[in-house]
Amino acid sequence: MAKTASAFAVGLLFGLGLLVSGMADPAKVLGFLDVTGRWDPNLALVMAGAVAVSAAGYRLARRRGRPVLAPRLDVPARRDLDGRLIAGAAIFGLGWGLAGLCPGPALTILTVAPAEAVTFVAAMVAGMLLFRLVPAARLKPTAVLGADA
Repeated sequence: MAKTASAFAVGLLFGLGLLVSGMADPAKVLGFLDVTGRWDPNLALVMAGAVAVSAAGYRLARRRGRPVLAPRLDVPARRDLDGRLIAGAAIFGLGWGLAGLCPGPALTILTVAPAEAVTFVAAMVAGMLLFRLVPAARLKPTAVLGADA
């Protein structure tokens, strides 16, 4: 129960942070991505703040030996790049660049301006369903970066 309540509180705080910082506004995000026009650096500052908070939490969990609400700290062991990861990153980047939305802000503005986000969220859900149809075994790793071989 505490883990669920914590996840809800953190998600709520994240959504409120997106709204307050303006990062749920697709125009703001597109302004950040427009490096040849009127570039808006605010997203970089919000990202830097998020990385700092995340790094502090990660460091605290590492020092304690485990997170507060979990039995162990799960850190991904894989470091290779496979077709699914590359394709997913490319699709994510294209969607973010075209719509000015990624999953967090899309779900956030779905609550306050549904007409602006419903198409993106529907496409996002369709992509998640499509991902489940592509078997991982069919796609071989295409490159290995930073692998501990």
